Amino acid sequence: MATENPEAQITDDEKGYLTDAESWNEDTARQLAKREGIDNLTGEMMEVIRFMRSFYKAYGSFPILNSVCKNVHQPKECVNEEFIDPLKAWKIAGLPYPGEEVIFYLKRPL
Repeated sequence: MATENPEAQITDDEKGYLTDAESWNEDTARQLAKREGIDNLTGEMMEVIRFMRSFYKAYGSFPILNSVCKNVHQPKECVNEEFIDPLKAWKIAGLPYPGEEVIFYLKRPL
C-alpha cells in the first residue's frame, strides 16, 4: 500500500510498517508520526527513534526499552512517556514489523 504525500511517497505494508527501511529519513519520520497521531516530533523523540534504528542495524532486533532510554540519557520510561506505545516509535523509526513475540511482550501487563 502506498501513501501519497506532496513531499514524498511512503510505501508500507498492510500493518503500516515501512517496507524499505533504507528509504527512511527525518521527513519520512515526521510523516509516519502524523499517521500515528503525533503532530510534532521533539528532539527527545528523535533521539529515541535514531537509537532504535541504530540498534536494529547493529543487532537486527527490537531493543530492551530501558536500554533505549539509558543510551539516549533520558528517564527510565522515556519511550512510554514520549510515545505511549513503543510500537509507534518503532513504526516512526521506519523499521520492519517486529513480530508477534515482540508485540506480545510489549502488550503484556506489568
